[in-house]
Amino acid sequence: MTQAAVLVADGDLPREGGENRPLVQVAVGVLLQDDGAFLLTSRPPGKVYAGYWEFPGGKLEAGETVQQALARELHEEIGIAIEDCTLWKVERVDYPHALVQLNFCRVTLWRGELQMREGQSFAWQQLPVTVTPVLPGTLPVLRWLEEERGDPPAA
Repeated sequence: MTQAAVLVADGDLPREGGENRPLVQVAVGVLLQDDGAFLLTSRPPGKVYAGYWEFPGGKLEAGETVQQALARELHEEIGIAIEDCTLWKVERVDYPHALVQLNFCRVTLWRGELQMREGQSFAWQQLPVTVTPVLPGTLPVLRWLEEERGDPPAA
């Protein structure tokens, strides 16, 4: 598992809370189908970056592991129960509203039908993605998937 430098999103905007903001831990699921398709969901109305596309997940609660938080969040948000989940990579993103550590997990086995319980949309995607706009914290994952596939880097 590797961690890159902090990705700064919307760097021209002020940071809420200044320099000493807490690091928010987030569990993120990269749901992968056998054909290489992956699930993206839109951020629900009323949330920061509403309408942007991302991998589903959410904040860890006190005492939760990344995998426990991801299981809870995916059940709450999209109605599935994960059965195979592996911590994959970590990325820190400095958004104007929060400093987050995104703990990405590969999810290759789950039960249940997708239910968008927060009014969001979903799309199974292949590279290159066709949905826009994509949340900045999602972009590194798309690059990692591209590298794994052996594609040359996008210009």
